[in-house]
Amino acid sequence: MQMNSRRFEDWLETFRASINTYDYCTDFKKVRENVYALRIEISTLNALLYSDDVESDFEHILIDYPKCLKVIPLLLAVRKNELYCQDENGAFNYKFDNANQSIAQYKYVMRQTGLFDLLENHIISNLYDYLTGVEVGLDSNGRKNRGGHQMENLVEKFLRQAGVEYRKEIYLTDIFPNKRWDFVVETSDKIFALETNFYTDGGSKLNETARSYKLIAEEAENIDGFKFIWITDGEGWRKAKQNLRETFLVLRDLYNITDLENGIFLELFK
Repeated sequence: MQMNSRRFEDWLETFRASINTYDYCTDFKKVRENVYALRIEISTLNALLYSDDVESDFEHILIDYPKCLKVIPLLLAVRKNELYCQDENGAFNYKFDNANQSIAQYKYVMRQTGLFDLLENHIISNLYDYLTGVEVGLDSNGRKNRGGHQMENLVEKFLRQAGVEYRKEIYLTDIFPNKRWDFVVETSDKIFALETNFYTDGGSKLNETARSYKLIAEEAENIDGFKFIWITDGEGWRKAKQNLRETFLVLRDLYNITDLENGIFLELFK
């Protein structure tokens, strides 16, 4: 197997601390869409802010507009249509996607969770703005998913810039049949299988990944017309660089974001 001719320490120095894009913190487009989808129900419940008898008016709203129930979980920053609660009076599983449960029960959950207090005491002035804030908070849970796909999205951008035809997340049943590849590029005489990842933090997973890809690299070397490419980055590797170094020495086609910016795809797939 051909050894990597680059100097590992120089290559490692070019690793990035982060690849977060500007929409990583909050996906405001999604926030707006989620709140807008409930605009009629929110507007209806917003009348409770001007009520002299919140419980009575809430009851009337549910009788005439039972669909307003689906806003209640979001008022509590819950992304589900069910809510299980219990106290000294017993336990109850509230369902907000239909109005088959008693209005008295819904009034009870509004009182016990503090929602009636929120409305009666004018702690907020507008439910639409309040729920926009709730959605922003809930959207923070999506950061992990956004972060997990950022490296794949970045690699895909460079594949497109190189004018390369590719397929995503597929199996090559005749080559490593149990392995799903992030990207596969096929040319007239070769199949390129690409794996991508980015690690902000260190940990045992990085060592396992490096060892696993080293084995794949060694096996791939004996397969005619097949080339394995690994694209990784992230300062987490600085804490696990020994295993990465071992893979670097045997896998010539191990690259990082700087290599992509320097046009490595144009060289590989020319």
